[in-house]
Amino acid sequence: MTGPLRPVNPFMVQDPKQKARRLARALISDLVVYHPEKRQQGLRDGTLAQVFKDEIDRSWQEYVEQVGTDLARATPFWTEALNEILAGGNKVF
Repeated sequence: MTGPLRPVNPFMVQDPKQKARRLARALISDLVVYHPEKRQQGLRDGTLAQVFKDEIDRSWQEYVEQVGTDLARATPFWTEALNEILAGGNKVF
């Protein structure tokens, strides 16, 4: 016999899409934290995609490894994080 059902904590739910969105934002936030001068230069010169190419590629590989290729490609989370966080709300990616 089991006890009464407890409500599910929404933070403990392992929704793959929520996980993917959080991971994308965390990986891109790390780029901003670790390369603030490079980001400012890229924003100023309009070369953000070029100056962060290697870092974005490495982070994308990490993202795909953790969420899977299908989910990574089928959702807009990666591009949204790049534009909202790295590009400061501009549509660069």
